Amino acid sequence: MIAIIKYNAGNSTSVKNALNRLGFQSVVTDDKKKILNAEKVIFPGVGEAGSAMKYLREKGLDELIKSLKQPVLGICLGQQLMCLHSEEGNTDCMGIFNCKVRLFPNTEIVPHMGWNSLTKLNSEIFNGISENPDVYFVHSYYCEISEFTVAQCNYILPFAAAMQKDNFFATQFHPEKSGLIGEKILLNFLKL
Repeated sequence: MIAIIKYNAGNSTSVKNALNRLGFQSVVTDDKKKILNAEKVIFPGVGEAGSAMKYLREKGLDELIKSLKQPVLGICLGQQLMCLHSEEGNTDCMGIFNCKVRLFPNTEIVPHMGWNSLTKLNSEIFNGISENPDVYFVHSYYCEISEFTVAQCNYILPFAAAMQKDNFFATQFHPEKSGLIGEKILLNFLKL
């Protein structure tokens, strides 16, 4: 079973629907036992960092997520909350990835919304995908490029479009909304 973490942030339904299209069963849950026993865990999110982290802490999910040993995929806000700190609401996050989340500098053309290309792909979640695939983004904050960056994108400045550390994977873009490329990325993750 695949657990999709429920934590008061949107987008769980579209992730569940994408998994259904790929033929995988999933459950949207904040139940610690179900999350611990899942084969894979997906940590999606659309929302605001401060309120999302508050909910995670209240439920003890922040510590649980950090302790997981199975493959975990953070999506959009999920990736950002796996970082050390976010400028959004001056929020301390989980610190799985030792980097910061910053607001794009030119707020007149923010959020970054729509299709954009990935470069410097360097993870098994990109197996079978050629360089410069187009994927779908919606975000005003970005993760700094760091040693954990496994794909980059350029919007105003270069940023970490995907990250990886041990069993933790994360994408700033939405694979569930990125057509066939996104399906391939999800499938690669689900086959880990």
